[in-house]
Amino acid sequence: MSVRTHTRPHPALREGVDTRLPWWALALPVLAFVALLALVLDPSDAHTAAGEPAITRLVERAQQLMAR
Repeated sequence: MSVRTHTRPHPALREGVDTRLPWWALALPVLAFVALLALVLDPSDAHTAAGEPAITRLVERAQQLMAR
């Protein structure tokens, strides 16, 4: 007596596979690119201040970018 087996299709061959990315998978690289581009386009802000901590400069720069 022969036994019949049910073969399943390979997962990669199925139709209707959902390959969409989450929204942040595109938004984060774009945000990083825009931030770096803003730094490159405005080199006058690239000087360092000895007495100012880096986080203060970063917050001020973020506020300037949001005010535009």
